[in-house]
Amino acid sequence: MSLVARSLEAAGVPTVMMASALDIVESGKPPRAAFVDYPLGHTCGKPFDAPDQLSVVRETLHLLETATSPGHIVDLNRSWSVPDWRASMMTTDSGDTREARDTTPQYQFDEDRRVAESKSDART
Repeated sequence: MSLVARSLEAAGVPTVMMASALDIVESGKPPRAAFVDYPLGHTCGKPFDAPDQLSVVRETLHLLETATSPGHIVDLNRSWSVPDWRASMMTTDSGDTREARDTTPQYQFDEDRRVAESKSDART
């Protein structure tokens, strides 16, 4: 999604992303994003909690006006109603075997790396 957002921004269309996987959204470098520390699949808010959902969406949309620097990711400082949800999700008993992501860019071909690095150098 970050790549799509960056392409749309390059065409002049403002974008804002909602994310609940901070390491993934940071590595994608979207133009602007809101982060909620909720389980995957619940980025827009808690199930059946319309006030929470509305608040998350409103705060996210507000970033279109307030985020002034490229790559701006705002933590909406939300907490899930079950304090230890992450521990229960990240155990092998639940079938989840995810590990921390490696943020080092990886490329399928050397030419992909060269193009990406030349574009990165041009931005700095």
